[in-house]
Amino acid sequence: MSDRKDFIAGVDSNAKREPRRVVFVTRRTSAQVRVTDEEVVQTFPEALFRVAIAIEVLAMALVWIALGFNAPLEGLADPSHTPNPAKAPWYFLGLQELLHYFPPTVAGVLAPTLVVIALIVIPYFNINVEAEGVFVKDRPRRLAIFYVVAGALSLFLLLFHVYVALVPTLMIVVPMLAAAYSSAESRSPVRRYLASKPLSFWIMTWFLFELLALTAIGTFFRGPGWSWVWPWRA
Repeated sequence: MSDRKDFIAGVDSNAKREPRRVVFVTRRTSAQVRVTDEEVVQTFPEALFRVAIAIEVLAMALVWIALGFNAPLEGLADPSHTPNPAKAPWYFLGLQELLHYFPPTVAGVLAPTLVVIALIVIPYFNINVEAEGVFVKDRPRRLAIFYVVAGALSLFLLLFHVYVALVPTLMIVVPMLAAAYSSAESRSPVRRYLASKPLSFWIMTWFLFELLALTAIGTFFRGPGWSWVWPWRA
């Protein structure tokens, strides 16, 4: 039986295909890694310069707006005479609008927490690793899941009469259906654009649509007792 062994060395960046690494250390050398300083470091100075300019321009614009327009502040707060309706700051009016339909625990705690968790977790799904269109692979299965989720969410909003959130949801469902029946080879550039968008894009777009709709309605369409009023009749 021969004691000869043949070792074949190669270069591969796939750790799953080549999980083992072998290093031969002779008596005349030490097991150390020699690192040389790189002469070139990857940086983006032009991006930092543009960000600095944008921050300065925005700061100057805010200062001029503050000097030219008075802040819409009311009188001192009086606990015995609260305004009707008592509206939160504009960035909380979306949540205040949800409180009109759901209990505080659901609208103020559960719903925002689930949305934030979803926005953090969804981009890490395997379906979005390559940022490819959500319906590019396994279209029948993903389309069936989409029908179930969109139908259940629409039915839930319809049963609770949350029409202000149902309309933005349907506005996202329609282009997603167009994306499901489109491909990268479609003639229309719009359909090619929709077909290339991943799931994280649709979730974020739906979230922004909902936020804008709820905030706008709470700002302009809610009057005394949180009743519906038309802005031009107020």
